[in-house]
Amino acid sequence: MATLDGLAASAGLGPLGSLGPMVVGVVLLLLVVKLLSMPFKLVWNGICGAALLWIVNFLGSFVGFTLKITVIKALIAGFFGIPGAVAVILFELFG
Repeated sequence: MATLDGLAASAGLGPLGSLGPMVVGVVLLLLVVKLLSMPFKLVWNGICGAALLWIVNFLGSFVGFTLKITVIKALIAGFFGIPGAVAVILFELFG
């Protein structure tokens, strides 16, 4: 048993040496979760941006402001979410 303890200690797997693999495992887990959550964030941004464009187009029709939604404007609002939709609206107002 002493030989196994000596071998584990020399391999860096002593009482504090087991912390390294645990840290690597946690970092890998966080990386996988971050990569898997990215598509959901893009979908959420797209929904929020499209909803804001639709609301502004709907409410703006009462005061004479219409927003022609093109593919480029939809992509900007979809990728950047609410800030992208605000940028598209400001560009239409002042551009």
